[in-house]
Amino acid sequence: MATNKTNGVLAYLESRKNLTGGAAGLVGLVLTFTGVAGTYWPVVVAGLYGAGALIAPPERPPLPEFPTPSAQLGEVRADFRKLETYLAEVGLPASTEARLAELTDLLTALLDPGRPAELLAEDPEGVHVLSRTVRQDIPEAVDSFVRTRWWTRLAPGQEPPERHLERQLDLLREEAEQLAARLRDTEGRRQETHTRYLEDRNKSTPLD
Repeated sequence: MATNKTNGVLAYLESRKNLTGGAAGLVGLVLTFTGVAGTYWPVVVAGLYGAGALIAPPERPPLPEFPTPSAQLGEVRADFRKLETYLAEVGLPASTEARLAELTDLLTALLDPGRPAELLAEDPEGVHVLSRTVRQDIPEAVDSFVRTRWWTRLAPGQEPPERHLERQLDLLREEAEQLAARLRDTEGRRQETHTRYLEDRNKSTPLD
């Protein structure tokens, strides 16, 4: 209880109301020393302090802290390693292994801590796409295939479940390729912008 009271006192001392009131109270002291306030200086100082505290802007609660895109990308990278371990244990048909390898190779390149990660740190939507692919889309696609494959063995003659998995992996690869193309375009625009900047600078500062 005593700690809470102490924290409350410290919080008020650092508050805008106290600081503004204190500044106004200093004005009252100046008036006192110059003889303007006269014998009523305590009332003047207290009144100015109270007025300053009343007109002070209200305290703003601190903004909540959320993980940055860069930190989120690190978490996705760690989850991707878990996903790779899971995929290595599933045992998929050869027809889907190649598609899955193409997709995971592309995701590995996008999640690389080098330049792709630097661009993704500036692209929250791109981080969201990767997070959804790693944490939701691929696990759901593979797990659905595994469960459906078991039922197909009990009732043969149905549509092979790997066809759906192959199509799903193709769609996910296309989405990842679109993300890679967007990052590549961002890098290209940045390079073009720097070229134009250098050209304009040379035009504005000709050499003698």
